[in-house]
Amino acid sequence: MKSDANGRNLDAEVPVIDLSAAPGERAAWDRPKIVVYIWALFELVFVTNAWQISSGIRTRVLRLFGAEIGEGVVFRPRTRVKFPWKLHIGDRSWIGEGVWFHNQDHIYIGSDVVISQETMLTTGSHAHRRDMALITKPIFIEDGAWVTSRCMVLGGVRIGRSALISPMTVVNKDIEENTIVGSAQNVSLGRRFDDSKASRAKQ
Repeated sequence: MKSDANGRNLDAEVPVIDLSAAPGERAAWDRPKIVVYIWALFELVFVTNAWQISSGIRTRVLRLFGAEIGEGVVFRPRTRVKFPWKLHIGDRSWIGEGVWFHNQDHIYIGSDVVISQETMLTTGSHAHRRDMALITKPIFIEDGAWVTSRCMVLGGVRIGRSALISPMTVVNKDIEENTIVGSAQNVSLGRRFDDSKASRAKQ
């Protein structure tokens, strides 16, 4: 029996998935290849471009490619959107500089939501024990939520109404409404509003 320096059995090899045989990501495109390529060009010139300062132009270009965007939404420079036809945003929401919507599945954002700088929302993962096939789940962010800077929001989660996500948090499970969370474990840090204010806000 062959062993390494730590005494591990080298004869019992850990399996490795052959990535050349893995199913491709094009299953998530939902559009002809030419549309995806044209969108990539428009994204680079009009949406991600740090020199393009007009939020209105970003909104119009995203809508042109199928995004559903409400009134008064603000997009800062360096926004990235994988597939605009899978992006849905309500009214008056703010999208900070460098936010990345890696939306191989749909992302639904309510009204009056803030997504701060360099946060990434990713709806895709892989069948890591089988063949690395793409697995996607949507993201839902309800009205009034604030996802602060450099957070990671994973597919399949729902962030509740007026919840607040502290900087650099990994959101890997549902977040209750009116809750402040922080750290990779989503530790509850308290209530955003006292109960009386929360009740009035719902009315």
